[in-house]
Amino acid sequence: MIHTLLPGRKKSESLQGFYKALLFIALPITLQQLMQTFVNMLDTIMVGQLGAVQIAAVGLGNQIFFILNMILFGISSGGSIFIAQYWGKKDIAGIRHTMGIMLSISMIVSLLFAFLAIIFPETLISLYSKDPAVISSGGSYLRYVGISYPFMAFGFVYQFAFRSTEHVRLPMVSTMVSFFINALFNYLLIFGMSFSIGRFCLTVPAMGVTGAAIATVISRVAELAILLIYSYSKHYEASGPLKEIFNFDHYTVIRFIKIALPVIFNETLWGTGITIQNSIFAHAGTNSIAAFNITTTVSQLTWVFFIGMGNGAAIIIGKRIGSGNADEARRYANRFAWFMPLMAFFFGILLYPLSLTLPLIFKVDRGILWQAQLMLVVLMCNYPFNAFNMCMIVGICRSGGDTKFGAFCDLFWMWTVSIPLGFAAAFVFHWEPWQIYLCLQTEQLLKAVTGFIRLRSGRWLHNVTF
Repeated sequence: MIHTLLPGRKKSESLQGFYKALLFIALPITLQQLMQTFVNMLDTIMVGQLGAVQIAAVGLGNQIFFILNMILFGISSGGSIFIAQYWGKKDIAGIRHTMGIMLSISMIVSLLFAFLAIIFPETLISLYSKDPAVISSGGSYLRYVGISYPFMAFGFVYQFAFRSTEHVRLPMVSTMVSFFINALFNYLLIFGMSFSIGRFCLTVPAMGVTGAAIATVISRVAELAILLIYSYSKHYEASGPLKEIFNFDHYTVIRFIKIALPVIFNETLWGTGITIQNSIFAHAGTNSIAAFNITTTVSQLTWVFFIGMGNGAAIIIGKRIGSGNADEARRYANRFAWFMPLMAFFFGILLYPLSLTLPLIFKVDRGILWQAQLMLVVLMCNYPFNAFNMCMIVGICRSGGDTKFGAFCDLFWMWTVSIPLGFAAAFVFHWEPWQIYLCLQTEQLLKAVTGFIRLRSGRWLHNVTF
């Protein structure tokens, strides 16, 4: 009798562990991603009150940030593979040495992007649009927002390290504070305001898109300050002395590059592909890129759940691999693989009522709003595939050190199928924006089929800390 009950009991305990991990690891990461999304979309929403040119300008200005964000995500996500597995082994020195490599690479990349954004902003915007008004407005935004890049890069590494060592609340709180600071200064600097205190009158001029950029800089600095001050005061495992963090040897660097380089390559080329998609819409017309930016902004409200779950899955599975529990890691991977598409079905339904609120949020032409609504319908139909791909590439392949396959799956279909189809739809057939968007979404089904085959094979699991 006892032996017949043990398998069921073991399965029940495993399920309890899965949902407990979701609650205490993945959910706080998801909430932090939600706040991070709000920080990123505040500029678009608040500048959206000024018109289509300003929406396009901020959207294209943020494409430079997006490329940087993808590179930094690749660096930190690649490093998190090691940190999560080191955490499973309780190897604090390994965690800190990995952070030193992540910080070194991230700061070099962010300083390069900051230099280009500050010195050549109009040149960068002109790569996406030929509209003089958009180039001028976007250049003003990019010149100031570029100052925030090094602060963001430094905070990026610490946030990923804290997540991977299961200190998930601090990144959530710091991002939440950053959101409110950004909202406050956006309101003050975009639209301007006058204050009267007794005989004194203080006037903050309306700065438009430039004000939005300055507000972003202030919020990023505040976010980093909170992360560093609190983590070092509480002696978090990842917050070691800088002398120890940067005391890594060439063997550690070589091993890091071997595993993390495909992730960095993956995110960089994927981010470049997304900017090319933006460029396709921008060259199709200012109204097209405005509709696309509105779609992206609104969809982030629901997609943030899957970003958080994907990153949470990487930590949860990676820790079990590092602790030597490969069987449980496989069980968790299989559960995430069906849990996320199921949730995507229900979250995708929310996109329809959200699409109906667009006229209340964005003061643009009705034709632009109609195209954005149609794009959201296309996205809603693809959501389960998108969610599985996020889970498989970010959560499962990377936690298991299967970074080369993850990069192949993420990039091959984008560059060989969806981008050529989108280009043809825009410039050969001259289709409507929502039809171009449909072509660009074709990669998701192909990725899902490829990823499912890899998951079933079991060849994604590797312990990278030996």
